Amino acid sequence: MNPFFTDYSTYLSGIFPGIKVQKISVDAGRSCPNRDGTIGTGGCIYCDNRSFSPSYCSARESISEQIRKGKEFFRRKYPEMKYLVYFQSYTATHGSDNERSLTSILEEALSAEDVVGLVVGTRPDCVPAPVISMLAEANTSKPVLLEFGAETSHDNTLERINRGHRWSDTADAVYRSSEAGLRCGLHLIVGLPGETLDDAAETLKRACSLPVDSLKLHQLQIIRGTELWRQWKNGSADIKPLALEDYLDFCVRAVRLVPRSITIERFVAQAPASMLEAPRWGLKNYQFTDMLISRLKKLYDKSNC
Repeated sequence: MNPFFTDYSTYLSGIFPGIKVQKISVDAGRSCPNRDGTIGTGGCIYCDNRSFSPSYCSARESISEQIRKGKEFFRRKYPEMKYLVYFQSYTATHGSDNERSLTSILEEALSAEDVVGLVVGTRPDCVPAPVISMLAEANTSKPVLLEFGAETSHDNTLERINRGHRWSDTADAVYRSSEAGLRCGLHLIVGLPGETLDDAAETLKRACSLPVDSLKLHQLQIIRGTELWRQWKNGSADIKPLALEDYLDFCVRAVRLVPRSITIERFVAQAPASMLEAPRWGLKNYQFTDMLISRLKKLYDKSNC
């Protein structure tokens, strides 16, 4: 535990005391409602799932096989590890009435050896009451952590990036899920088109006012081939990749805004260099976090002089 914010390892140790836990990403073969025509097409303008999906994760294989490959990948380094199955790709709870029901997918994941819980990535507009009930039922067996892609609290930005939902949907989804006993996290992006760092700070304040357990922050990444990339290449004035120093300053601000009762799971994202156009900082997640903690220490020391 560091003295400045509650990190993810501390959060997990409270849920799984005495156990080392690693996420294994799986792809349940779902789409998103703003991709498949349910509410729109094209998806979020910044998104390319390949930029964050591990090589062992493929919807062409069963959940069990993806878990097996993920365990092989991590066990070479951590033989005694236990696992959280992370439904990461697209929207895991979208289209849950198809042939492969959400219940069967959850049961398949929970029954795998050494799996101690689930992390379910979804959208605020894809958790109707029956879905929350299914997740809450699974949560009685092993912990289920919900991760909502909220991105921003500003509705004009949500429209600009083609999300297809509003901030009120995020608040409603978090309240309903929390009332059902589910742990909730929000994914937020800093530097979205047209937004200032003050706008991002306002989103952070609004997020912390909800019954959330964790937050994931990261800088906007411009991934080659996305609609965001095309707009940026065409000179859209509202798309401005963040400078490293500016984002470090924002994360110092974020640490001061987020109470210790809420975990900050991460501060940066890491798309493959072959896909990333900007910003190209050349830092891994832990390297950025080390820089941030060093800056926080200096500020703390200065304030105590």
